[in-house]
Amino acid sequence: QVQFVESGGGLVQPGGSLRLSCEASGFSVASSDMSWYRQGPHKERELVTGLSADSYGRNWADSVKGRFTMSRDKVRNVVYLEMSNLKPEDTAIYYCNAGYYRPQYDSWGQGTQVTVSS
Repeated sequence: QVQFVESGGGLVQPGGSLRLSCEASGFSVASSDMSWYRQGPHKERELVTGLSADSYGRNWADSVKGRFTMSRDKVRNVVYLEMSNLKPEDTAIYYCNAGYYRPQYDSWGQGTQVTVSS
């Protein structure tokens, strides 16, 4: 059974940084394309960034390019999202899933809330 558990969100001031974690189970992140998504208030869920299985391929939403970086820990089966220079428009619930441009699995975790506000 595929499951995702996201953590690391919180309240941060504009310009601040956060690192989100996503612990996956039921498959290996080491051999899977992985991605982060977010859903802001009154918005649809959108792709934030993707990382290919070989870690050579990366994609980003234009709004986060240069500020967000994704990585994986193959031993712990965890993916991370390093976010810097956060802006109020980054406020959203953040989720991870397998896949590069679109989610591979129908199941989602509970997400982790990121709020950027002064």
